[in-house]
Amino acid sequence: MATDRFRREFELEESSVWLNTAHQGRLPRRAAQVLAEAVRWKLHPELLASSERFAEVPARLRRALARVLGAHQDDVVLANSASYGLHLIANGLELGPGDEVVVPANDFPSDILPWLSLRDRGVEVRMVEPEAEVLTPGEVEAALTHRTRVVCLTWVHSFSGRVADLEEIGRACRRRGVWFVVNGSQAVGAMPVDVQRLPVDAMVSVGFKWLCGPYGTGVCWLRPELFDALRPTKLYWLSALTADDLAAPSLDLESITPRRTGRLDVFGTANFFNYVPFTAALEVRLELGIDAAARYVDGLVVRLLAGIDRTRFRLVSAEGVRSPLVVVEPLREASAEVFERLTAAGVHVAHRRGRIRISPHLYNNPDEIDRALELL
Repeated sequence: MATDRFRREFELEESSVWLNTAHQGRLPRRAAQVLAEAVRWKLHPELLASSERFAEVPARLRRALARVLGAHQDDVVLANSASYGLHLIANGLELGPGDEVVVPANDFPSDILPWLSLRDRGVEVRMVEPEAEVLTPGEVEAALTHRTRVVCLTWVHSFSGRVADLEEIGRACRRRGVWFVVNGSQAVGAMPVDVQRLPVDAMVSVGFKWLCGPYGTGVCWLRPELFDALRPTKLYWLSALTADDLAAPSLDLESITPRRTGRLDVFGTANFFNYVPFTAALEVRLELGIDAAARYVDGLVVRLLAGIDRTRFRLVSAEGVRSPLVVVEPLREASAEVFERLTAAGVHVAHRRGRIRISPHLYNNPDEIDRALELL
């Protein structure tokens, strides 16, 4: 059964149910095992004496992330968060007086703050209030002006579970020559994605939610045109040299040219304690099949949607274009009371803006969904 195939990859507890993947995903068992091996490397530093391991760790991770995103390896930037990629783009684009960035006013703060930091350069940040929970293609197109350079928004809205129409919004941006930057943190790993097919210019994501990696992991994919348009803001020695280069009698630092692959990565990509288990988590996900996993998670979401008592809760998330987040608003009692009741019973969900957010993943099963519904 698919349930057993997915669940056996994770450590499970009978006394509690984790339905809060939109906050943190469970680390697979295999990822914990390779983390122990990485700790052994540090316990015995002679195992890290050669530069091979320093190159292997980021290279293997980059290959896995490229497969998850449907990307070319050279266009994948290793990060420690979604915010890393957003700041990389905001600070790397030559934006200045007269330029404009459009963001949803109700988006997650990480998608807005990097652009607000550009206001001292004269950049205007237009925060557009959606009529519903997420901006529609029409609302985005109406907000674009001749000064708009960037549109930034989330694929799956964290506070509502609604899904943005990336295809149509991306086409509107393409017609106007506007960069389209997407935060996929609440979708990548739960919803299949092919970044080369989508009309988006950048896709950022954390690695610790639906990809089931450790906290402090992330990725940024850049379309080559955007990659090349970014002004380099740093020159990290490992993006141009290896540890073996330090053995040479001398180094001509003035003539160093960084490699394209890895040039924009976060510092310290031979991050043994984070990137080694992150790679293992991604390889588990790829082995299980991203499409098959997405169908399984969607089945749990459908079960949730079918079982919610509409006399007691208003459904905030959509039933048509579904995401892995189910968000409801209590009608008869305070949301804090509902949250406390679930938590006291060992069913862990999120409490956001007066709403209850439920986000199942591969380690959950239909019985756990029914347990949550009974408590609701």
